[in-house]
Amino acid sequence: MKRVRNSAKAIIITDGKLLAIKNVTDGDVWYLLPGGGQNHGETLVEALKRECMEEASIKIEVGDIVFVRDYISMNHEFAEEDSGAHQVEFMFQCSIRGSMQPATGAGADKWQTGVEWLPLDKLHEYSLYPSQLKKLLSHGIPLNHPVYLGDVN
Repeated sequence: MKRVRNSAKAIIITDGKLLAIKNVTDGDVWYLLPGGGQNHGETLVEALKRECMEEASIKIEVGDIVFVRDYISMNHEFAEEDSGAHQVEFMFQCSIRGSMQPATGAGADKWQTGVEWLPLDKLHEYSLYPSQLKKLLSHGIPLNHPVYLGDVN
């Protein structure tokens, strides 16, 4: 039986730049927000803190939920690769604790090749997923949140 997977993601903006996880598959470069799947018995905040340490070697402070989205793979361009995935992502406004500098973590996913700061005013130039973030975050975190984005990629 297929299940819906919860995922927690961090929106970290500093000096007009968004922290993103850089990935490469088949020569294509693409970006995601730091974060990942929630384990059984783990809160979304705990999952997000763990994932940010695994992927970006940072400790974070977790703030408000900004966006929620469904990702139902059969409705999008990666249907074949994602093999029937259905994920609900909770995207939180976060900040890095202390003076830690993001770097690829020891628990990074196999396709992760780095961690980068993407300028908000140039997000449209990157393959950032979900792509709705390029428009929604181009001027920073919107004031009217949380916002349900629907089934978008």
